[in-house]
Amino acid sequence: MNFSAIRVIYIAEMMRAWNTLFQTLASPVISTSLYFVVFGGAIGSRIQSIEGVEYALFIVPGLTMLTLLTQSISNASFGIYFPKFTGTIYEVLSAPISFFEALIGYVGAAATKSFIIGVVILLTASLFVDLRIEHPFWMLLFLVLTCVTFSLFGFIIGLWADSFEKLQIVPILVITPLVFLGGSFYSISMLPPIWQTITYFNPVVYLVSGFRWSFFEVADVNVWISLGMILFFLFACLAVVSWMFKTGYKLKE
Repeated sequence: MNFSAIRVIYIAEMMRAWNTLFQTLASPVISTSLYFVVFGGAIGSRIQSIEGVEYALFIVPGLTMLTLLTQSISNASFGIYFPKFTGTIYEVLSAPISFFEALIGYVGAAATKSFIIGVVILLTASLFVDLRIEHPFWMLLFLVLTCVTFSLFGFIIGLWADSFEKLQIVPILVITPLVFLGGSFYSISMLPPIWQTITYFNPVVYLVSGFRWSFFEVADVNVWISLGMILFFLFACLAVVSWMFKTGYKLKE
């Protein structure tokens, strides 16, 4: 394992985030505050609680997941797309480093940045509500797995994209709607039976449900099923990235 190469890629990516630290951290803080003002204040005044959990508390896991998914994808996709755009990706491909080592460097940095943002969101939320975490280990597990998995997914998008516009297509047109429709701000049990069945085909439901269970022991899906779904998606992303590197897809053009 070439740890020196991994460290170089990791530090370079983290330094790029450090240069835009204010924008990186200010955006989730402002967004979280606005969500609490709108959802926690306006809607929360009409919905007192869901499954015994105060509404302002209930939306914290969903709100965190909304930001984590979009940030993980954006960080990882831009991290690999920019070297492609500038042509420096060929230096990485010609260096004595395997695809797995390059993957650890890029995805590790993107996941680290997303994890920090997730912690910032939870700290910001604690200023508005009396946040409690029933299962801290499970919360950290889902937090880390989500950051890593969707950083891998973002890495795939970065390899696939051939323009800056394409980098935004999946996060804006696919991920954000799936999060909003995945029980982030409501319980699936509140939907009519037919829509409950349809919603279970949304993979984000399992992420939000498992993450919420770690906070309040309230979930729409069994926590083990949620864990199994995110692990399945993680290994699927690893398989796709491996294929893309071995075939040179979008890398050797």
